[in-house]
Amino acid sequence: MNGHDGAGQGTAGDGEQTTARRVRGARTWLSRRSVLIAGASGLAVTGLAAGTATGQMPFGNALQRAIGVASSNPATQLGAPRVERVYSHARGREVDLVLMLPTKVHQPGLPMSLLLHGLHGTARSAAPTGLLKQLSSDVARKAVPAYGFVAVDGGDNYWHEVHRGDDPMAMLLEEVPQWLKARGLAGRDGLPFACTGLSMGGFGALLYTRRRVERRQPPGAVAALAPALMTSWAEMNKRHAFRDAADWGSMDPLRFIDRIKSVPAGIWCGTEDSFIPGVRRYIAESQPMVAYTARGKHGDSFNRTVVPSVVGFLGKHVPRTA
Repeated sequence: MNGHDGAGQGTAGDGEQTTARRVRGARTWLSRRSVLIAGASGLAVTGLAAGTATGQMPFGNALQRAIGVASSNPATQLGAPRVERVYSHARGREVDLVLMLPTKVHQPGLPMSLLLHGLHGTARSAAPTGLLKQLSSDVARKAVPAYGFVAVDGGDNYWHEVHRGDDPMAMLLEEVPQWLKARGLAGRDGLPFACTGLSMGGFGALLYTRRRVERRQPPGAVAALAPALMTSWAEMNKRHAFRDAADWGSMDPLRFIDRIKSVPAGIWCGTEDSFIPGVRRYIAESQPMVAYTARGKHGDSFNRTVVPSVVGFLGKHVPRTA
């Protein structure tokens, strides 16, 4: 009896030790698994950063698929920004030319939208967070036709010639089509089918659209995120981007709404954005195809939330013959 009790106690003890070992083992396994996951995540972030900088993903397809940035089909792998340096005669300097394509293998003549950066921005920082990922995903699942974005360095001059010999608008109108055509993009003439802009770039996108209309080459769409539309010269004068009030008035999108009403437009802006008064006026007078305002301040925290809408809007206006 005592032996039985002793045996029973010994069994219970063994069971508790076994359970403890299993728990410790499970914790060790979980710890190792956590380290592996964290390591893979770190590699993924590092790799994505490297890929963004170089235009090449440094990992094999297996790891890319594991972190959700590639498929086994090279034609549908997530696109990556391609950065080149080109000389702009219109600006009198070298500029970055950034191509954001939805797949690593693109169709000849792939339609392209201009993407204009904001004040103190560059071609490399022009895209709101998640733009290329959203575009690649939507193209892969055929939610939108394939198209891409092209960004260039425009300086801080509201996309027009402030200083003699530095004319970013001429670069957009004359040189960008040549650069795109030389790379087999944007159809036979290299003309972007649309223009997208953020903040100062939104101002520029509306001005560019007007210039295209004046040339009888209207784009298929214009998308402006929190466009820098000022309602007074005193407000705009702080930017030092125009010679005087008359110079600004000759380009102010709010004064030339009728000129581009025929071009499908999308406007997005946060209600806590300092540009919201001008944006609301533009929306009221132009009645754009998309007019979206919601709580949010100026910058990427708002812009990133409307990326799916912007990609979808532009997708509706991709040339079907491309």
